[in-house]
Amino acid sequence: MDRFHPIPKSRGGRETVAVHPICRETIDANFTASELVRHAEAGTPLTDNETVARFVKWVSNKPADFHSATKTGR
Repeated sequence: MDRFHPIPKSRGGRETVAVHPICRETIDANFTASELVRHAEAGTPLTDNETVARFVKWVSNKPADFHSATKTGR
């Protein structure tokens, strides 16, 4: 598991949460630091992003040790 800062360290975030590496790659590929801050401050789930929602649906049927290359989304 990776440790992920919902509010990036560069923006003052200190809290971390455990995230699977493939999920972390998807977050990094689809959100800028500013977008992550806006989502965190508003309490908006990252799955409100259509690309991330499709990814979550797709990966939910994979085994826990599954890993695949992640496309750059931005």
